[in-house]
Amino acid sequence: MSDNNKSLLNDAGILNLEDASVVMISTEWNDRIVDELAAGCKKSLDAYHVTKVNHIQVPGAFELPYACKQYWEATQGTGNQPGAIIAFGCVIRGETPHFDYVCKAVTEGILQLNLQLPVPVIFGILTVDNEQQALDRLGGAHGHKGEEAAITALKMIALQRSLAKS
Repeated sequence: MSDNNKSLLNDAGILNLEDASVVMISTEWNDRIVDELAAGCKKSLDAYHVTKVNHIQVPGAFELPYACKQYWEATQGTGNQPGAIIAFGCVIRGETPHFDYVCKAVTEGILQLNLQLPVPVIFGILTVDNEQQALDRLGGAHGHKGEEAAITALKMIALQRSLAKS
C-alpha cells in the first residue's frame, strides 16, 4: 500500500453505522477486476456490520453516472434510498483516444452527481494504463481500492449524519 492512503484506512469517525445503506453500481466490462473491487468493498462493509448493501451492474463505465442517478430516483420515497452510492469500473488505456473520452465523461458525471444528489457518490473507477496497474490496486502495492471505496462511503455517511445534527 502506498503511504498516500494509509490515513484512508483509518476508521476514525465510522461509529454505529450498522443501519447505513450502500449501493454498489459496477460495470460488466473488465469484470475480473471490477468484481474484485466489489468483493473488497463488500468485505469492508461486512467488517462494519453494514448489511443493507445492494449491487447492480451496467455494461460499461460510461453508463455509471446514468445508473447512479436512475437508482437514486427509482428509490425516492421507498425508504430504500442508500446513504451512499459507490461506482465501480475499470478503464484500461488502449490504442485510441476512447480511453480519454470515457475517463473524462465518467469523472465529470460522478462529479455532477456529487453536486446534485443529496448523498455521496464514491468514485471507484480505476483508470489505468494496463491490466497490471489495475491488479496492483486490488491488494497490491497501491492497496485495495474496493476496500478503500467502502471506507470512503462510510466516512461520508458519517459526515452527512454529523452535519444533519448541526
